Amino acid sequence: MDYSTHSLRRTKAALIYRRTKNLRVVQLLLGHTKLESTVQYLGKEVDDALDIAERIEI
Repeated sequence: MDYSTHSLRRTKAALIYRRTKNLRVVQLLLGHTKLESTVQYLGKEVDDALDIAERIEI
């Protein structure tokens, strides 16, 4: 099987999110400026993700 660096990056981000449930951490690791970008990257619903993010203190 061939894997691209992008697919590995996406997989690592998804694994970190699954383990931590912390979108802000994933956002920082990916270098995204908008939380919506991280949500789309992970394939999560924006409303659900924003609800989770609002419960996380920064």
